[in-house]
Order: sequence, then structure tokens, then C-alpha cells
Amino acid sequence: MSSRELANLHQRWTDYQDLPQLTNHWYWRPGWRADRQFYTWHLTFEHQLELHRLVADLQSQLALPGLDLVPLDGLHLTMQGLGFTDEVTDSDVEAIVAETRRRCAGLPPLELSLGPVDPDAEGIGLLVRPWDRVEHLRATIRDAISAVWPAVPEAAEGFRPHVTVAYSGSQAPTEPICARLTTLRHRSPARVTIRQATLIALRREHRAYEWTTMAVAPLAR
Repeated sequence: MSSRELANLHQRWTDYQDLPQLTNHWYWRPGWRADRQFYTWHLTFEHQLELHRLVADLQSQLALPGLDLVPLDGLHLTMQGLGFTDEVTDSDVEAIVAETRRRCAGLPPLELSLGPVDPDAEGIGLLVRPWDRVEHLRATIRDAISAVWPAVPEAAEGFRPHVTVAYSGSQAPTEPICARLTTLRHRSPARVTIRQATLIALRREHRAYEWTTMAVAPLAR
């Protein structure tokens, strides 16, 4: 594990131990409402059986008040947003997808490790490593967007790859969750191979993220 990943993991765990209560993740962010969808590039984890086994094992220990467990088909790694579907034209989506596919075709598949657990006020995630490979793919997607639009949405800085396994659903006290995580932090990570980036139309309802796949950008075989 690189020094920056290790330092970040340790600092976030220290901060979590000092956190008195959770923050409800499901408040409405600016622009969001129940009938609105958002175009975003994600990494998704279909058929990643090793990861699914790890998550199922962790979640069996995390059925605690205040936590909303993420279904296995809802696991995702947020990469780069485009905008709300009612604000982005079909022609722009097609152009961005074409440009992203062209650029991603030259990148190798991502071999990643997911784990250990990495909590914060709004959820419990898995540390993703190495960061630099995910950051490179994100930069490639951002370059593709910049070939179509004069400005790329969302800041390039502040990105931290992670995969959430449970969201905070209320302002529950953290003490019992922290006690459970103390034992779960030593579970071995899962290995995954990512072979494509996925453009989705994301919905944020019923205390869960659901989506429709709009397009994929395959990585090199």
C-alpha cells in the first residue's frame, strides 16, 4: 500500500473514532429530487465474485441501526459526473461516449484491491488501491469530456477512490458501529479486474442508488 493511501486510511479511522454520530447520507443535494436522474461515469462490479463474498461477509456483521446496506448489484465506484439528464443533450452524450471509448481503448484493465473497511460520517466503504490507476482512468475520462465541452464538471482535485458497502441512514451513534468495525478492519481485501468504464443514468430514491446503463467504454483486452 502506498504511503498516501495508508496515511489517509489511518487518518480517517482516527477521525471516525472521534465521531459522536452519523450524518444521514440521504439528504437531497443541490439539484436532486425524486424524479431526476444524473449522467455519471462509474465503475461497476458485476460478476466480481471475490468482492461479493467479502461484502456479504462484512454486511452480515453490519446489520446495525443507522446503516443501509448496499445490495451487491448496487456496488459502484463513482468516477466522473456529466450532469442531470434533463440538462445534457443526447448529441453531447454521444460525442462524449465516442471520445471516451477511443481514449479508453488504449488503457489496460484495472487490477485493484478492495479493502479494508474505511468508514466516515456518511457510510462505510472499502479502500480501493492503488489509487494512481483509478486516477489515470478518471483523468482519461475528463480529457474525453474536455474534447467535447469547454469545461469539465466537478473538480479534478479531491477525488478519493472508494466503494461503499453501507450508507448512514440516520444520525445514529457511532460507538456500536465503531466497535464492530474494529474487528472487521482486519479482513483480507478482495481482488477485482475492471475491464470497462460505465456511463449510467443514476437515480437516488428509496434510500438507495439505482441506475440504467447508457453506454460502456471498454478498456484494452
